[in-house]
Amino acid sequence: MKLVFCGTPMFAVPTLRLALRAGYDVPLVVTQPDRPVGREQTLTAPPIRTAAMEAGIPVVQPEKIKNNAEFRAQLEAIRPDAILVVAYGRIIPKWMLELPRLGNLNLHASLLPKYRGAAPIQWAIANGEPATGATTMRLDEGLDTGDILLQRQMTIPPDMTAVDLFPLLAEMGADLMMETLRELDAGTITARQQDHAGASHAPILKREDGRMDFTQPAMALYNRWRGFQPWPGAWTLLEGKKLTVHRLLPTELRGARRMEPGSLLAEQGTLFVASGDGTWLELVEVQLEGKRRMTSGEFLRGHAIESGTRLD
Repeated sequence: MKLVFCGTPMFAVPTLRLALRAGYDVPLVVTQPDRPVGREQTLTAPPIRTAAMEAGIPVVQPEKIKNNAEFRAQLEAIRPDAILVVAYGRIIPKWMLELPRLGNLNLHASLLPKYRGAAPIQWAIANGEPATGATTMRLDEGLDTGDILLQRQMTIPPDMTAVDLFPLLAEMGADLMMETLRELDAGTITARQQDHAGASHAPILKREDGRMDFTQPAMALYNRWRGFQPWPGAWTLLEGKKLTVHRLLPTELRGARRMEPGSLLAEQGTLFVASGDGTWLELVEVQLEGKRRMTSGEFLRGHAIESGTRLD
């Protein structure tokens, strides 16, 4: 079977590598252009390009693909049996959807139709889901609306962050894609339509998603912190300055008087914040704008915080 592989971030690398180990012919890898990264804005290749070059596979990085005649001619000359699309980050045009006999096969990191969109792993954790999974589907012209081929589920432990879950789903998804290819080749797979009425969306993350809303219960804030690692994280404002919360835990404060959500309470070198429904969060590790990251105990030794001070 001849495959063209489209992908960009580290999440896509296990699928490419497993396809090569399985003996599939991959004459071309398609990825996004190199982008500037970090404070120095160093031009950096996508992880999938690095993996492809290590394997000796030609790579193309078109800025646009919909009306790119040169790119289209290149794919038509290859005549792939299938195009694998794993976190590529581009809308696949109709001509490309219609090109391979087996279609464009996508690996999506959720149990579709739940969490369609750009950030399914992050939003599943942020919303406190007890489980998630991977789906292989045949792409159509909609946003993650294509027919489902195979699915596999996994439990999300209550302390797992998005950083922890990404590599696990990448490996599980790679294995699921290989199973999908085998069954498609054998003609033993039956595609099924998604239940569009049960769809939910996982939009691309914004900086503001990390802002803490202390009217929410402590567990909801903790889940959002877990889901939004490493970015946009969890942050708030203390006396007009950004306070990043690097680690936090829901906690019980028996005997503590009820306070307005967002109110700080300093007790025995530990910093707590009142949250919705009378719940409490312990702020384990924080970083005030312009300062280094530190434990709440260190923070309190250098900052006179009166109980009742509000976070915004």
